[in-house]
Amino acid sequence: MNSEEINKLIKVLNEETQALFGIMTPQHMIEHLTITMKLSSSRIKIPDFEPNEKQLAQKNLLLNTSLDFPKGIKAPGSTGDLPGLKMKDLAVAKQKLIASIEEFNLYFQSNLEARTIHPRFGNLNHNEWLLFHKKHFIHHLGQFGINYQ
Repeated sequence: MNSEEINKLIKVLNEETQALFGIMTPQHMIEHLTITMKLSSSRIKIPDFEPNEKQLAQKNLLLNTSLDFPKGIKAPGSTGDLPGLKMKDLAVAKQKLIASIEEFNLYFQSNLEARTIHPRFGNLNHNEWLLFHKKHFIHHLGQFGINYQ
């Protein structure tokens, strides 16, 4: 994950930026991506579990095919409502996202064989997280018209 590239892309977001789809505001989206980055670097811990067959099939489709992240999919544990914002404002949220990307990179540089828990797919290794994050960022940045490849 390239934090400098992401930082350049999210500079265009402001509080008034409208989503092309979904219910997230720019700050909700940035905070959501930050949480996922922190999960992947073990900064947020969730209980370990074995994914079921359906979850394994979803993991395989998302990580091992050209399938895009589906629009309208709910995050694991989501009620479908927007959660409360955690950060003071969008600028702080952007800083936290960039810091979480850098933490992710440092974590896996120091823990090459680490596997960390994804709330739907179970334990993922560094390469699997990279595949997931790429599609996740493409999906959510695309919500706000930001093209990330």
